[in-house]
Amino acid sequence: MSQHTPRPITYFSILILMLFAVQISGCATDSYAAKGAARGAGGGALAGAVGGMATALIFGGDVGEAAARGAVYGGATGAVAGGMSGASVDKQVAAQEQAEREKAVTKFRDEIGVDAFNGFVALAECKHDIAIANAREARKSRNRDYSLAGLWVEVLAEADRHNSDAASELFRDIVATDKAVKTVGDAKVRTDETLQELGEIRVEFDLPKDCTS
Repeated sequence: MSQHTPRPITYFSILILMLFAVQISGCATDSYAAKGAARGAGGGALAGAVGGMATALIFGGDVGEAAARGAVYGGATGAVAGGMSGASVDKQVAAQEQAEREKAVTKFRDEIGVDAFNGFVALAECKHDIAIANAREARKSRNRDYSLAGLWVEVLAEADRHNSDAASELFRDIVATDKAVKTVGDAKVRTDETLQELGEIRVEFDLPKDCTS
C-alpha cells in the first residue's frame, strides 16, 4: 500500500484566520455576522473537501491534497459570504451567500454528477443508506464519469460500514470500469486510502472518524 501523502497545507488554519478577520472588522464573536461566517465556512468547506477528494479518486491525483484544496475553496467563499449576510441581515445578501457557496462546489458536482456528489457528502456524514441510494442512481447514468463515481460511492459506503463481502463483489466492477485500476488488489488499496482521507475529513469537521464505532 502506498504511503498517505501529508497535506501540504492546513486548511483549517486558513479558515480560522478568515473568521478572525471578520471579527476584527467590527463583528463581535457572538454577533450574527460572526455566526454566519462560521456556518458558511463549515458547510462550504465540508462540501469542498469531499468534492475535491471525490474528483481526485475518479480522475486521478492525491485525494488528500485535492480534499485540502477543495476545503479552502469551499470554505473561503462561504466564510466571506456568510459574514456579509450576518452584517447586513439582508435577504438579497443571504441569497448571494447561497449563490456563492453553490458556485464553490458546482465544479465538483459537474464533474461527477449530482447523484454521486450527494452520495459522497452523505457518506461523509455517515448516512450510508442515503449514500448507496444516490450511488445506484448515479450508476444508471449514461455519462461514464457519473456512473463510475456512483460505483465508487457504493464501494466506499459498503467498505466504510464494514460490509466486506459487498465491497469485494464491487471491486470486480471497479476493475472492469475504472481504467486506472488494474486488479482487485489495486481497487482495495485505493478504497483504503480514500477511506483514510475521508476519516480525516470527518474528524476535522467534528464528525465520527468511524461511523460504526
